[in-house]
Amino acid sequence: MLTQVDNVPAVVVCNTCRHSREAREDSEGIRGGARLAEALRSAQASDPAYAAVAVQEMPCLFACSEFCAVHLRAPGKLGYVLGRFTPDADSARAILDYAAHYAESPHGRVPFAKWPEGVKGHFIVRTPPEAFVATE
Repeated sequence: MLTQVDNVPAVVVCNTCRHSREAREDSEGIRGGARLAEALRSAQASDPAYAAVAVQEMPCLFACSEFCAVHLRAPGKLGYVLGRFTPDADSARAILDYAAHYAESPHGRVPFAKWPEGVKGHFIVRTPPEAFVATE
């Protein structure tokens, strides 16, 4: 049921997510989450700035009221679930740009001025790291 992965800053992609609010799959029968995972891996491979962030996949993050959801996590840091992305290269770069800032941050908080435009409005939930809660 669980597969161990490296405990590093990571974008965990729901590879079974809907393609959009209206459609489960694209015109080729591929789920949006699978397309987003593909776009994230392609963007990561093309830019060394994203090397500090792992791209990991799993089926269903239970964010089913949204689509194309990802979970951003790292040891000892706040986590975030984001969604409602178009599964394409632009979204992948925005997610990875944010994730790179997140990986550099001490507690998982990225100043709003550093947020890529492509992630604004996509945050669904913030999660505390194991054995901690946020105070602000």
